[in-house]
Amino acid sequence: MMVSFFDQFASPSYLGIPLFVIAIALPWVLYPTSSSRWINNRLTTVQGWFINRFTNQLMLPLNVGGHKWALLLTSLMIFLITINMLGLLPYTFTPTTQLSLNMGFAVPLWLATVIIGMRNQPTVALGHLLPEGTPIPLIPVLIIIETISLFIRPLALGVRLTANLTAGHLLIQLIATAVFVLLPMMPTVAILTATVLFLLTLLEVAVAMIQAYVFVLLLSLYLQENV
Repeated sequence: MMVSFFDQFASPSYLGIPLFVIAIALPWVLYPTSSSRWINNRLTTVQGWFINRFTNQLMLPLNVGGHKWALLLTSLMIFLITINMLGLLPYTFTPTTQLSLNMGFAVPLWLATVIIGMRNQPTVALGHLLPEGTPIPLIPVLIIIETISLFIRPLALGVRLTANLTAGHLLIQLIATAVFVLLPMMPTVAILTATVLFLLTLLEVAVAMIQAYVFVLLLSLYLQENV
């Protein structure tokens, strides 16, 4: 029976019950919670330090009005990193390889930044559609181009995250399949291929974290334009 390489991206189900919701909700159980003790353990301390550093770095270019988004963006960042990292484990499902989930994150948050800009400073928000000093004959064309680029932003957010994770998973599966096929025939080549697979896995760990950071960073930049 031939198994397609894309079967790993199919939403899992058990007895006809989709497990997509469980795959999304399970990472929240893994986070350590703070206790009532005066001194936390090392894991909780490292988690708190990471959250504080990331929040400070993310909120640095934003004014005070944008700091209201700190909890939302930081929670989204940790959630995406956890899902992406768990998806690298064997026999697991990565929800962020589904474009529908990523668009479900990207569209509402992007739309919220646009609505905030239109409500708080409509002149500045509309001014982004027309760069300063534009020649008069080019004004209609630039307005159309900037409007299209504005509406493409959520699509770019979702597709970027989906494409990078999907490509990485496919490469890992292709090289792992090549290792198993070459091992009986050419052990030396199989060992070299396994080394490449190990290095690619390390690269995918970095990609899983970087893509989550880029997703949240771009959202903060969109927010910066509208607050």
